[in-house]
Amino acid sequence: MSTSTPIHRAPDSPTVRQVLALAGVFQAASLVDDLARNGQVDPRAWDTLIHATLDTSPESFEAIYGGHPNNLRRGLDVLDAVLGRRQANPVVMRYGFTLLMLMNKLRNDTAMMDALGRDLARIQGQAEHFGETHENVIASLGEAYQKTISTFKARIVVQGDPSLLQSRMMPERVRAILLAGIRFALLWHQQGGRRWKLVFQRGALKKALDTLN
Repeated sequence: MSTSTPIHRAPDSPTVRQVLALAGVFQAASLVDDLARNGQVDPRAWDTLIHATLDTSPESFEAIYGGHPNNLRRGLDVLDAVLGRRQANPVVMRYGFTLLMLMNKLRNDTAMMDALGRDLARIQGQAEHFGETHENVIASLGEAYQKTISTFKARIVVQGDPSLLQSRMMPERVRAILLAGIRFALLWHQQGGRRWKLVFQRGALKKALDTLN
């Protein structure tokens, strides 16, 4: 993703930041479903998630998602359905909420957090050489997920076309996007996001989401 992307100043409040971070989680969940079912993803949505995963020291909150909320549009649309109690893809919902659960497990495992941080530092060097979305970088992100998050007893079981899921680079792409989901889940928690707020502060979250539409 170009670092020259113009910054769009979304309304700045803790709740808006929580909504944007949560949108990243559900965008990852949605792209995993896309990959598993048809092998294709929206390039802008994909690039945004990979960039956010690699940029572990962003210059601002907005820089994490590339400066414009529309980079997270897929996730915002899923979240709008969740908060508005409308019909949402149950598989995407399951992936998203499982990512939030796995993030909590990761937060409580200091050794794993440290190992993941070391892996990402190494992969950042790869990305500088090859480019953020080069298959070598994606393969390394997928390996980092496999060595860490995938070792938890609770894990995400991806549903889809078996032939697609076994095709070249597909497991790595899926794991790289799941790692991006973990990145945004951690960001959501850092911004004060908690599971209970999705129930008891649904109205406030929906109001914040509406300012981004």
